[in-house]
Amino acid sequence: MFLFYGGLFFILLGRFVFIQVTGVAEGQVLSARAESKYNREQVLQASRGKIVDRNGEVIVQDTLSYKMIAVISPKATENIKLPRHVIDTKETAQVLSQYIDMTEQEIVDLLNKNIEKERYQVEFGKAGRDISHKEMNEIKAHKLPGIIFVQDLKRLYPNGQFASHLIGFALKEEKEDGEAETVGKMGLEYIYDKQLTGTPGKVEFKSDTKGFLLPNAEKMVTEPQDGQDIYLTIDKTIQNFLEDALNNAEEKFNPEKMTAIVANAKTGEILAMSQRPTFEPNTREGLSTNWLNEATEQTIEPGSTMKIFTLAAAIEEGVWDPNAYYKSGSYTLFGDTIRDHNVYGWGQITYLEGFQRSSNVSMAYLLNRMGDETFIDYIHRFGFGEKTGIDLPNEATGTVLDTYPLNRVTTTYGQGTTVTPIQMVQGMTAIANKGKMMQPYVIDKIVDPNTGEVLSNHKQTEKESPISAETADKVKEILASTVTSEFGTAKRFKLDEYTTAGKTGTAQIAKPGGGYYWGRELFLYSFLGMAPVEDPQLIVYVTVHKPRLELTESGTQPVADIFNAVTEKSLKYLNVQPENLEIATPIEMPNVVGKNMIESQSMLESQGLKTVIIGQSENVLEQYPAVGTSIIPRGTVFIKGEGEIQLPNFSGWSKRNLMVYKSLANLPIEIIGEGFVTEQSLTAGSIVSTDTPIVVKLATPEETSNVAPIEEELVEELPQD
Repeated sequence: MFLFYGGLFFILLGRFVFIQVTGVAEGQVLSARAESKYNREQVLQASRGKIVDRNGEVIVQDTLSYKMIAVISPKATENIKLPRHVIDTKETAQVLSQYIDMTEQEIVDLLNKNIEKERYQVEFGKAGRDISHKEMNEIKAHKLPGIIFVQDLKRLYPNGQFASHLIGFALKEEKEDGEAETVGKMGLEYIYDKQLTGTPGKVEFKSDTKGFLLPNAEKMVTEPQDGQDIYLTIDKTIQNFLEDALNNAEEKFNPEKMTAIVANAKTGEILAMSQRPTFEPNTREGLSTNWLNEATEQTIEPGSTMKIFTLAAAIEEGVWDPNAYYKSGSYTLFGDTIRDHNVYGWGQITYLEGFQRSSNVSMAYLLNRMGDETFIDYIHRFGFGEKTGIDLPNEATGTVLDTYPLNRVTTTYGQGTTVTPIQMVQGMTAIANKGKMMQPYVIDKIVDPNTGEVLSNHKQTEKESPISAETADKVKEILASTVTSEFGTAKRFKLDEYTTAGKTGTAQIAKPGGGYYWGRELFLYSFLGMAPVEDPQLIVYVTVHKPRLELTESGTQPVADIFNAVTEKSLKYLNVQPENLEIATPIEMPNVVGKNMIESQSMLESQGLKTVIIGQSENVLEQYPAVGTSIIPRGTVFIKGEGEIQLPNFSGWSKRNLMVYKSLANLPIEIIGEGFVTEQSLTAGSIVSTDTPIVVKLATPEETSNVAPIEEELVEELPQD
């Protein structure tokens, strides 16, 4: 027995000496085992980088939130009277289900499953994260044993619906180790996820067996490195102007879709960009309808806004003569006929009037003058059919339809060929900027918030000029006339304090199975414009798909509501001073029916209107234009009474005014020719009746050089294009 115990003693002694000398037991270094047992590590979260506007105003940032944890191991409780672990899973589940997105049974199952596995604690996944301070306090008030909270970070979009498809969103995803990390899922949050993601830090310390920090223990701290901050070209104030305008239009007209872009005309910086439908990035509500950024990832047929670039090409090639005449209405090419939007046209009109009226036929004739290949070359010069290179993902290119002669004709007025809204804005910079075409962009700079170092700074990119400065200025002047002229389709886009230049568009929308939708509520209405004309600061492009319209409303109304509100407010916000130009302000035609003829004439002429009186009675029986119609000063109005009719001097009258007079007076006037009145068979002042034959001859300015045309009234008709 003595020998046995003596041998055992020497074996243990030898083992002890071996361990003392080598520090190894059972193949493991004991010091390392001790370190692992008593060393602790705590992760220090890094904030994801902020996204801010051009002025440093926060658009997206991390904010403090809380993560809920359930301690389920009895080892956590030293005094059963003060339990520190979950005692009653059912009671716990009943309370928590009122606050987090889990049912009572789901919570019970989660707790029991992990209790069986003898886990120390358990988290609640997505449902237990991003808990607000208020919700945490409400849960704590129930004094549930074992329910604890740790600080966490939550991605916050404080502006709600605000350039949502541009900014995108980020979500927390669980990693294999059970920890969660924020990952960009869409928009800028997705594209710049690597730059926005920070590097976590850590605290290393020695603890006792229960995990508490040992007295005088040294802590090793590795500071977290926050993600990089991204500064956008977006201006938060202008973006809010745009969001408000889109919200108002959506409520009033309930369109299928809307897209709008506001850009700096001189630099290509995008100041605002949005669309409808949109979504709430904090909750993703509304996102299921469309994940694509309509401004860059979707293509449309631009309609008559494409005429801007056809016009520019014609002027640059020297084939544009604004005073030359052509026959409007229809144009036939190899058996295919295209027509103006009113089907019949306006007879022989000038090319300038044709552009102001948005005549498709005028574009076809211009194409014939400049040649197909030349025209298509200009379309590519303006950047259509290729990416703009904007710093956003998945940019579409669109398709320039030029396979057949008819394709090239329809491309002149924006049918068949497809573009992106951002391409339209880029092309317009060449018109606004004296031929200099600027690449659009949304990222201003990227900054390291830990050091303040600017890591990336965007430089403005001027692309090859598609046209000369002289051509650009001429196009701009003609575009301004579509807003101010009596024939212009863009009269609705006149601003109160600033001049505007631009072009309306009414495009058919292609059906999925081929062909096009048809009907005033089934078109895509748009406007591509700039302001102020004298020195363009802003380019604004608005598209509205399939708006719901009242019988008295035109498709350009929702587009104008958006454009006018955003442009006027933005220019004032940017402290752009209005030019004191003498631009006629439309007058609303009053109701003079039933009123004294002489007094009505005096009142109308005091407002700068020209009056034509038909009849001799004391009171007015009929008037033209109708009550409420917009008409510019110097425009012509007709007031009719009873009694004898004295023939006026028709010299210089337009055919339109002559037709109005003929209809109201009910006289058998034979009209010969086009243009303006040069001769009349009866002298002015002649008493005429419904039996009196009258012949009036008209001629175009090309046919005669001694006739000064008289301006017609600016009647606010429902714009057709």
